[in-house]
Amino acid sequence: MTPGASANDAVRAWRETLETAGHYAGHTQIAYVQDTEQFLDFLTDHQASTPTWAALSEISIADLRALLSHWRRSGLGAASCARKLSSIRAFYRHLEEQGLQAPPALALIQSPKLPKRTPRPLDEKASEALTAMASKGHDKQDDWISARDGAVLLLLYGAGLRISEALALTPQHLESDMLRIVGKGNKTRLVPLLPAVSAAVDAYEALCPHVLTGDAPLFRSVRGKALGASAVQSVVRKLRSALGLPDSVTPHALRHSFATHLLNNGADLRVIQDLLGHANLSTTQVYTKVQTQRLVDTIKDFHPRG
Repeated sequence: MTPGASANDAVRAWRETLETAGHYAGHTQIAYVQDTEQFLDFLTDHQASTPTWAALSEISIADLRALLSHWRRSGLGAASCARKLSSIRAFYRHLEEQGLQAPPALALIQSPKLPKRTPRPLDEKASEALTAMASKGHDKQDDWISARDGAVLLLLYGAGLRISEALALTPQHLESDMLRIVGKGNKTRLVPLLPAVSAAVDAYEALCPHVLTGDAPLFRSVRGKALGASAVQSVVRKLRSALGLPDSVTPHALRHSFATHLLNNGADLRVIQDLLGHANLSTTQVYTKVQTQRLVDTIKDFHPRG
């Protein structure tokens, strides 16, 4: 790309790179491109001109601080700002591969500090009730849809999968009583399947009216397309309403419940780390805080001086 090229040309090349790289999830590609386009829109307004490709290397620390301030005024939280800044850094790594030097300001600007949030898992009874109700059906849906919903939720709670990992499964990922999961960073891990989870997946496969080939999505919508995360989120919203559970009950809360219940019952933290696919043990250690808080709450609730 020549110095006279526009920043928009750079974004188009960035989009093509993401699409052909093969190791970026679809939603990640979309987020990266949207965040970068919004970054260029801001620069155009902030500098009163559309930046050229070469001018992208001259972004100042004042420009980036103004960008963060703009995001916060727009109502974005720290996590969203940090994610967008990560997208911009990824964009500049791509530009460096094309021969453009990244501005020093990018290394100097700090990402917003994220509040440390303790996971909010369900208790064991609520987890069992939620997955059981999904399997039995709701809203008079077809048997195969109920079997599908039950299998997906059991994979989240019984195998600790992320919702994206469960929906990316194909029949080829099923290996006897094991799952081969491709998680974040394109890292592969093996996760044992509990008999109840395996039975739920088998029941869904037997009832599903769509042909489930080896390399196609395992979980399908009514029309036979790949099941989307929004459909699973909708199912959980209906179930938690029917069971009187709080809004904190989400598909990801089932993954939190998987880890918390294993820890509560004596599982080794490093084993839980491997099962969840966490790169760092510190990420898994957040569940020890959940366990500690449970002990504190127990003392407060039941001790006579509580």
